[in-house]
Amino acid sequence: MDLGLSQVTVVVSGGASNIGRAISLGFAGEGANVIVADIDEVQANLVADEAEGGRVVVRHTDVTDTESVDATVEFALSRFGSIEVLVNCAGWTVDRLFLEKPREEFEKEIAVDMWGFINFTRPVLAHMVERRRGRVVSIASDAGRIGEWREAVYSGTKAGVIAMTKAIAREVGKYGVTLNVVSPGFIPGNSETSGAHSIWSGEQGEQFPPEVLDKVARSYPVRRLGRAEDVVAPVLLLASDRASFITGQTLSVSGGYTMI
Repeated sequence: MDLGLSQVTVVVSGGASNIGRAISLGFAGEGANVIVADIDEVQANLVADEAEGGRVVVRHTDVTDTESVDATVEFALSRFGSIEVLVNCAGWTVDRLFLEKPREEFEKEIAVDMWGFINFTRPVLAHMVERRRGRVVSIASDAGRIGEWREAVYSGTKAGVIAMTKAIAREVGKYGVTLNVVSPGFIPGNSETSGAHSIWSGEQGEQFPPEVLDKVARSYPVRRLGRAEDVVAPVLLLASDRASFITGQTLSVSGGYTMI
């Protein structure tokens, strides 16, 4: 199926590592112009080197900083003339019981996972409404649908992304702009696909040795863990005009972990 994404301009926040990396490469493979907006330029440049089929541009971006985000949006518009697709993929968390988490972790989760969504969606959406065309696809988590153990604040931020997506979709549908959410289950990263700023580069990755990952896999109806590549096809579809009649929806890509 030709999704018509060739020459489409796509901004992927957090597009350098794990799921974001796979999404960036997926759009490049469709022939899109991809701006990898990430705080980790080293990892982002590795993605650009690996990409085939489209034009990939790296742009250092801190999603928690509105000036940084606004500069990236202006860069994309000046470089390519328009932004047809925004993928909000930047995310951060550390699994820890609520009463054991330090306040700085709460604040970073909210800053990256919720404010990152707001900071990017606001300026890009204004552009899309003016053009009367656009797609926003945000990566949430099934934690935001069910409330996951050891992920209280992260669950709340992702639930917020889901709720805001629905609310904004009601506002802008008349302008030809759709917003949807892809909600992965547990998709572990590794040293090859995650950079120094990724949650998989330190303590988070150490929490999941092989025996733990095997136990998690057995809890899924499909009996395997998710892969970053599993998320790509749903994102590409929702970003395309093939999905122009789909808005305000949340699609779980979680091997049946949640069935809501």
